[in-house]
Amino acid sequence: MALNNLLRRLDLTTLQLFLSIHEEGTLTRAAVREAIAVSAASKRLAELEQAIGVTLFVRTARGMDLTPAGETLLTHARRMLLSVEKIGQELAEHAQGVRGYVRMVANLSAIVEFLPEDLRAFIQLHEQVKLDLEERPSGSVVKGVEDSWADIGICSGDVDTRDLHTALYRRDQLVLVMRDDHPLAHRSRVEFAETLDSDHVGLHADSSINARTHLASHAAGKSLKMRIHVPGFDAVCRMAQVGMGLGVIPYDVYLAIGRPLGLVSVALDDDWAQRELKIVVRDVKGLSPVTQALFDHLRSAETRAAQPGN
Repeated sequence: MALNNLLRRLDLTTLQLFLSIHEEGTLTRAAVREAIAVSAASKRLAELEQAIGVTLFVRTARGMDLTPAGETLLTHARRMLLSVEKIGQELAEHAQGVRGYVRMVANLSAIVEFLPEDLRAFIQLHEQVKLDLEERPSGSVVKGVEDSWADIGICSGDVDTRDLHTALYRRDQLVLVMRDDHPLAHRSRVEFAETLDSDHVGLHADSSINARTHLASHAAGKSLKMRIHVPGFDAVCRMAQVGMGLGVIPYDVYLAIGRPLGLVSVALDDDWAQRELKIVVRDVKGLSPVTQALFDHLRSAETRAAQPGN
């Protein structure tokens, strides 16, 4: 099929009509919904099917059902129409005075530990910038930036960042959290291998902390007694609070969530408990001015935090 012919036929009006036919079930109802004549709707559909060389709908007693080719087009049509909607929203925001828009994706640790203060400081310097932040596991952070649905990402330092450009964002320390009546609660430091006779509360399977603890237990020649997996640090702390087991979380998360719940923290005396969080972008030279400003702001966050008074 000729590309130019396909581009002419895949106009947004025709794609919206195609989506309406699927959702309404009949050509007549779809035409009413799109405020066009049924004959015009039928003509558009026929021209679309002719252009791509496949039948998109099968007419049945119930109405119009998608063919396998129609299912494929449906996926892409929804994605394209959603992108157009986002373009309209973002352009409208520019008209209202928003001078920049950055899509961010970050792992849970970065979002809970550091990003609230760092992004607040950035917004204070760039009041007309809008940020869209989404939480994903570190591997998905890399994929999001790689696939261009995020402009900038923050992930664990031990994840494979492939060909992305990276820079140090922050360093943190993993600790154990537990009730004050746990046998290890009186210790100031402990090796992770010493905890393997106790029950644990773990994060979801895709988290970098979950991967580190399982690798450490394997290296110690023992199984990790995982009592339960939970989706976030707040749930880890609540489960530890009621005695479900030990949790491994960043120390700054303990200060924000665990300590107010009456939990005790014990430092992990393992090299892997010292972590780095990295910033990832596709190409520094290709960043928009506002994304470049955010990248520079985040890249200097560790230095600012080390300064006296911070």
